[in-house]
Amino acid sequence: MEIKKILFFFLMFSLTVTLHAQQITVQGTVYEEGTKNPIPGANVIVKGTTQGTSTDFEGHYTLPNVPSNAVLEVSFVGMQTQDVKVAGRSRINVTLRENTQELKEVVVIGYGTTQKRDLTGSIASIKTEQFADRPSTNPVASIQGKVAGVQIVNTGRAGQDPEIRIRGTNSINGYTPLYVVDGLFTDNINYLNPQDIESMEILKDPSSLAIFGVRGANGVIIISTKKAKKGTTMVNINSSLGFKTIYDRIKMANGDEFRELFKEELASREDVDNRYFDFSKWTANTDWQDEIFRKAAWVTNHNISIASSNEKSKFYLGAGYTEEEGSIKHEKLSKTTLSVSSDYNLTDYLRLGFQANGSRTLPADAKGVAGALKAAPIAEPYDSATGLLNYLPNFQGTQVGNPLIDIEKLANHNKAVNHRLAGNVYGELDILKDLTFKATLSMDYRVGESRAYTPIIWVFNRDTNKRINTNEQESISQSKSTTMATQQDYILTYKKMFDKHNLTLMTGLTSNYLEHTSLNGSRQQKMEDIIFSIPDENDSKWWLSSIGNESGAKNGSGQYRRFTMSYLFRALYNYDNRYLVNASFRRDGASVFHNLGNTWDNFYSFGAGWVVSEEAFMKRQKAISYLKLKGSWGVLGNQNTPNNYPTYPILQSSGSAVFGDRIITGYAPKYLVQNLGWEKTYAWEAGAEIRFLDNRLSIEPVYYRKNTKDLIVELASFAGAKNSLQNLGEIENKGWELSASWNDKAKDSDFSYSFSGNLTTIKNTVLSLGRGKDDALYNGTKGISRTLEGHPIGHFYGYKVIGVYQNNDDISNSPKNTLTDVLPGDLKFADINGDGKITPADRTEIGNPTPDFTYGFNVSLAYKGFDLTADFMGVYGNEIYRGWGESEYAILNYQAHRMGRWRGAGTSNWEPVIDNSRAINRMNSNYYIEDGSFFRFRNLQIGYSLPQQVLERLKVKKIRVYANAQNIKTWHKNTGYTPEIGGSALAFGIDGGTYPMPMILTYGINLTF
Repeated sequence: MEIKKILFFFLMFSLTVTLHAQQITVQGTVYEEGTKNPIPGANVIVKGTTQGTSTDFEGHYTLPNVPSNAVLEVSFVGMQTQDVKVAGRSRINVTLRENTQELKEVVVIGYGTTQKRDLTGSIASIKTEQFADRPSTNPVASIQGKVAGVQIVNTGRAGQDPEIRIRGTNSINGYTPLYVVDGLFTDNINYLNPQDIESMEILKDPSSLAIFGVRGANGVIIISTKKAKKGTTMVNINSSLGFKTIYDRIKMANGDEFRELFKEELASREDVDNRYFDFSKWTANTDWQDEIFRKAAWVTNHNISIASSNEKSKFYLGAGYTEEEGSIKHEKLSKTTLSVSSDYNLTDYLRLGFQANGSRTLPADAKGVAGALKAAPIAEPYDSATGLLNYLPNFQGTQVGNPLIDIEKLANHNKAVNHRLAGNVYGELDILKDLTFKATLSMDYRVGESRAYTPIIWVFNRDTNKRINTNEQESISQSKSTTMATQQDYILTYKKMFDKHNLTLMTGLTSNYLEHTSLNGSRQQKMEDIIFSIPDENDSKWWLSSIGNESGAKNGSGQYRRFTMSYLFRALYNYDNRYLVNASFRRDGASVFHNLGNTWDNFYSFGAGWVVSEEAFMKRQKAISYLKLKGSWGVLGNQNTPNNYPTYPILQSSGSAVFGDRIITGYAPKYLVQNLGWEKTYAWEAGAEIRFLDNRLSIEPVYYRKNTKDLIVELASFAGAKNSLQNLGEIENKGWELSASWNDKAKDSDFSYSFSGNLTTIKNTVLSLGRGKDDALYNGTKGISRTLEGHPIGHFYGYKVIGVYQNNDDISNSPKNTLTDVLPGDLKFADINGDGKITPADRTEIGNPTPDFTYGFNVSLAYKGFDLTADFMGVYGNEIYRGWGESEYAILNYQAHRMGRWRGAGTSNWEPVIDNSRAINRMNSNYYIEDGSFFRFRNLQIGYSLPQQVLERLKVKKIRVYANAQNIKTWHKNTGYTPEIGGSALAFGIDGGTYPMPMILTYGINLTF
């Protein structure tokens, strides 16, 4: 019996040892988290041994003779090392996450690159996966709410560019940032395919912006297009199809409500003879918004790219086609893009290459929504007997047309095509081991052409039961514009590491030339002169030459040229990865002020940082994984001017004189030219980068302040002096930026998640306009936007409403209104200055279109092959001016809130009487001011990537399918379609009937071979 027990335990021990010692072959693929791209060159070793291997170009590895209970250690430069238990498995796929502690990420800066950890300022880096598969033709639109300090105003119109303001509005002459595409300066990137972009860097701080000189004050967005990755050949196909719809309509009066309100208006008006209208022919209940909008508009996007690389060369070719229908019927945009780049190593020290991006765009014949909001709902769209569009009732007909005239009869009657080609060629030479010279020649060439034809429009007049024409002549217009920009960059870079010192020096010479020309013309012929009418259905005949009658001919042209030359220098230094210093200098010479002797000016910056977490005293704690304190100061430039030749004012009529029997018109310059120079922005910021809990929690607070001085201002004549254009005034923008994120992965699980958010406060103040505190600039509808010392730029200016006059006693007991005669039911204004009467002096600031703060937050979840991202964003504290829905000369459809109008004492103390003849109620006041704050569920995307086992059988590298929903829901308080209202530097936030923002649903597939 004892022998049996001994033999039993011996066998069990032998089996255990055998199982423990069993060795297997492990295979798999190493991926990058987020992009799901394979990682070539990753190390896979058996932990505690020297046994290991590296992944091939496709991220695959094979490791033989691995103990079944071993632990694999997988690592790659810049990624977090991961330990994976084998547990007897023969196939193990591993996903590596970026090691934020090392901060090895390379970011693109002006004329070079650097590691993120060496930055002393605020640069936000956006990767392609954050915007490429979103349904936006302009990639900037897709990063809305993702970056602190960046306010993006999107539009629902197909192909229209978003507006972007970085840290507020810096100047009265413009706010648009500079775009730099592979080194080329440009004013927009609407010609690029988002699928061809590798990354976007948004530069906000003075230390990174000063190197751009007169182009840096409004911020810079650097675009890097895709190139082939070393050692790989890859084909990528991305295709999506979807639709968009308008779910948020403006509430207007229906047919019955209109008849009720119109009857009431006729009864109350004293300026009409006939206070009765016969509605017997106008019994409809038409929703004109339904008539102009599509139920669903299709959106398609198809892209293919080929990238190949070997030891000597890299090549990339990308092509894309986008077609997007507008929310209004018959609108359609189409765009074809092509991107190509090639880099070749002639020797170990000499490299050559080129890059080009081209596009052909057919813009939508864009229509507006204003007509649908104005038209009376009591009119039928068509006459059933003749099939013609109906002429609107006589109280509208001469001022408001049937909205379907523009939508149906004039659909696609404006034909336009835009071509653009931009790119560069370069040569790069390693003069010494640490010294490199690069020469780049760039060009941006664009041509825009358009033709428009307006035929004779016939409609049916129900009042007369006759066919009538709405216009007396047919017309054709034609235009063409050409813009060419050339740029030369000669850059010398020195990089040296010695002991604990890391030094990068850059110097160079750059020049930029811009030329623009345009021609336009139009021809008309009256009905009685038409012998052969131009065919309405044949756009090949819509040319100026189709109308021979030159009596109504008009022609025009325009042109301008600009040239800039610059010398630049930058130094980046860090010691032991702890102490960071950088400085930059740029001297710009420009043609704009050459004749005044102010050709040259200097711009410069200084930045410093301290990586506290690298100090010895921080090694004894574990709460803070990384801590960097940073700050920068600099002087930036703004090249925007009121016109292209500010030192050569145009001549304008200044009266006339009689000499004998001749009347001679006099001309004088529009303004007197002073000693003009560039506007300058003096900016500084201070902040920190902090990471806690083993780099899972990241927080980055920054305080910024920018003062733009020497504003180029044209003020009205003063004390009999002529208008002058001169450097006057100062604008200040200041506030806080806060970015935070949490990235984590569940232990022993395939589930990972991340949360990120940002918040930006903005306080904009005009400190001075130069001459005195009463100097002001007025813009916008009826001068609603005012720019004045001590107030925000472009704030709303008007009367403050404190109620509605309820009766004559109320009028008698209130301050006397000297603006106009008032009656019960009219708006009651506040006596701001307390002089006992209402005068123009009682106008005051009634709203601010600049928000108090903007914010956004994002959620990302991933489990095995599934991924989900959700984006949210919002704006708080700004106001909108409602500039639509009122007219002095016509009866328009009523907004739904007008049902709560004043109808007698005590009925309303906010909505005035229904009577558009009362001028007091149309004056600029806060009756038209609305809350512009909103919160939006911006985007939701759900995707699934097929597992590696399936991909290997299909012989592909990646297959991902996804569904995306954009603009899912917006919570807002304004009455318009959208709370996103853009504008100019001096007049923005004015809703004149803004195009609606649609919800867009798309479904797509991404294949990589």
